[in-house]
Amino acid sequence: MLTQEHSQTARDFLLASDREFDAGDILQGSEKLWGAAAHAVMAVAQQRGWRFSDHRALRTAADRLADELREPILASNFSVAEKFHANFYHDFMQDFEIPGDREQVRYFVESVLSLPELSSEGH
Repeated sequence: MLTQEHSQTARDFLLASDREFDAGDILQGSEKLWGAAAHAVMAVAQQRGWRFSDHRALRTAADRLADELREPILASNFSVAEKFHANFYHDFMQDFEIPGDREQVRYFVESVLSLPELSSEGH
């Protein structure tokens, strides 16, 4: 995939997660939300020549981006996305956690996709 394809996939998954959560499918919503965050990281990592081929590389890229931008909240919000990924498999999140945690992941995805090098690609 090209950088812009990862960016678009992140946007698509973010919308799909909203639909899944709205329909009451917490597990699919969780996985789509994780997918949005993962593809946002893939987009910026690919743009900058960073590794993104496995989960550890995604985590490293998210941390590196947070450090570079001096926004530690991005690293924390990526951790919340990882929690949704685990929730897809284990269904452990409580109902009261989901709305606030969703907003943290949404902030992460929108922040990454609004970086000039990603937002200037005609989106």
